[in-house]
Order: sequence, then C-alpha cells, then structure tokens
Amino acid sequence: MFLGHFGAALAAKPLQPRVSLGTLFLAAQLADLLWPTLLLLGVERVQIVPGLLAASPFNFEYYPFSHSLLAQVLLGLALGVGYGLLRRNWRGALLVGLLVPSHWLLDLLMHRPDLPLALGTSPKLGLGLWHYLVPTLLLELSTLAAGLWVYVRRTRPRTPAGRYGLWVLAALLVLSYLSAELGPTPASVPALAWGGQALWLFVALGYWVDAKREAVVV
Repeated sequence: MFLGHFGAALAAKPLQPRVSLGTLFLAAQLADLLWPTLLLLGVERVQIVPGLLAASPFNFEYYPFSHSLLAQVLLGLALGVGYGLLRRNWRGALLVGLLVPSHWLLDLLMHRPDLPLALGTSPKLGLGLWHYLVPTLLLELSTLAAGLWVYVRRTRPRTPAGRYGLWVLAALLVLSYLSAELGPTPASVPALAWGGQALWLFVALGYWVDAKREAVVV
C-alpha cells in the first residue's frame, strides 16, 4: 500500500492536533522510508519480476528489519518515546507510536504472503489484493480521499499556501502513485531504491502544509 498510509496519517490528525502532519506521515510510512536505504546497503533484498502480480512486480525476498510486525512495533515504540521526550506530548507520542505498525496492518491487505511477523525464520502473511489491479487502485485512492476529507473538515488554512499547498500535496501523491503503478517497471533495484528516497519529500511537505493550517475546534 502507498496512498493508504498517507490517508491513515491524514485521518489521524484530529486525534492529536498538536502533532504535525509531517510527523504522522513519518510514522505511517516509516517502514517504506527505511526500506530503500536498507536495499542500497544490501541489508534487505527484493527482486523485480515484471508481471508477478497485477499491481506489483516486486518479489520481497528479505525485509524483516523494515517490514516485519515485530520490527514495526519496536520502531513505533522508539519513535513514540522519542517524540514524547522531545515534545512532552505523551498522548501524541502514543498516536505516533501506533501509526508505525499500522503500516504492517494495511500492507497485510495488499501483499501476497510475504510479510514476516518477526526477525529471522518467521511465518509470513498477506491477503493478496495486489493480484487485482482495479480493486487495488480503488482502495488506495478511496483511502487517501477519506483521509483528506477528515483532515479538511478538522483543519482550516491560515494562509493561501495552507489552502492550495494541501491540494498540491494530494496531487503529487496521486501522480506519484499512478506513475509507479501504471508506468514502466523500475530498471533495477538500485533505481528503485534511489527513487524511493523521494518519499522523504512528502514528509517535508507534510510539515510545511500543516504549519500553514490550524485545527478547527468542534
């Protein structure tokens, strides 16, 4: 899943308005933010197999440090505690910590059984929605749309940048997703990994957009 993680972060914003959208993006997408670097370092492995699944050409051979449930729970604990110590907002820290393993739960819907539960030898799970392109596209787009709806209802722009920047961010997310899903398969694993570093741009945009908006009191 890609857009769905951002949708979850957007929908979580009203639960703790003091937590920046950028931090929520960071938490919800931490697994995919770490994975490209781990690929480049040779710590984790993937094969690119065109046609493997209708909505994904990736054979995930080994990625327990970024995508196992245990690793994401531990990463969530670390990120949540770090946020709590830095911001002195422990309710926000709980939300940040829980968003990290939400990534595994959402990915469970999409992946074939290749998501490990733990490090080392471990059972692997996955419900396999990536076998079907149209349902995958509908779920991704609708989840992002739902998150945007919640975020727009519970925040308001303080500046024109806050109004239009949000829709630029949403458009970039959709274009990035559709170009990856419907465009050419990555030429190599290093090309995939370097391209994956662009995810950090969306985290930065999340901080920027959220700073231009304010919570709506209901």
